[in-house]
Amino acid sequence: MKYSFELLGISPILSFFNQQQKLQEQQNTTVEYLGNRKCTLDVFVDSVENVSAYRGWNVDKVVETVINFWMKNSDSIQYWNSRLKNTGEEYLLIARVGDINSLRNYFELLLKN
Repeated sequence: MKYSFELLGISPILSFFNQQQKLQEQQNTTVEYLGNRKCTLDVFVDSVENVSAYRGWNVDKVVETVINFWMKNSDSIQYWNSRLKNTGEEYLLIARVGDINSLRNYFELLLKN
C-alpha cells in the first residue's frame, strides 16, 4: 500500500477540532488530518506513528512517506514554518496523511457532493 503526506495550511485550534468531528461523522475513509503547533519532522513522525497504529497502516511505510516528503519539500516546509511562527499559540499546522486509494476515494466523494 502506498501513502501520501502533505502540509495543508494553518488553522485555529477550535476550527480544526470542529472540522475533525464533522469529518469523523461523515466519512468512512482512511485519510487522517493532523494538527501540530510545531513544524518539525519529529512532531509529524510521532503523529503518523500514532495514527498508523490506530488505523492498522504499515507504520514504517507511513513514516518513510513523511521523511521523503520532508527531504523533497524544504521550500514548502520553510514557508509553513515561518507562517506558523507568525501566528499565535491558538493555531496549528495542518497535514493530511492517508493511503493513496482512500485519498482518491475521498476526493471523488468531495466532487460528488
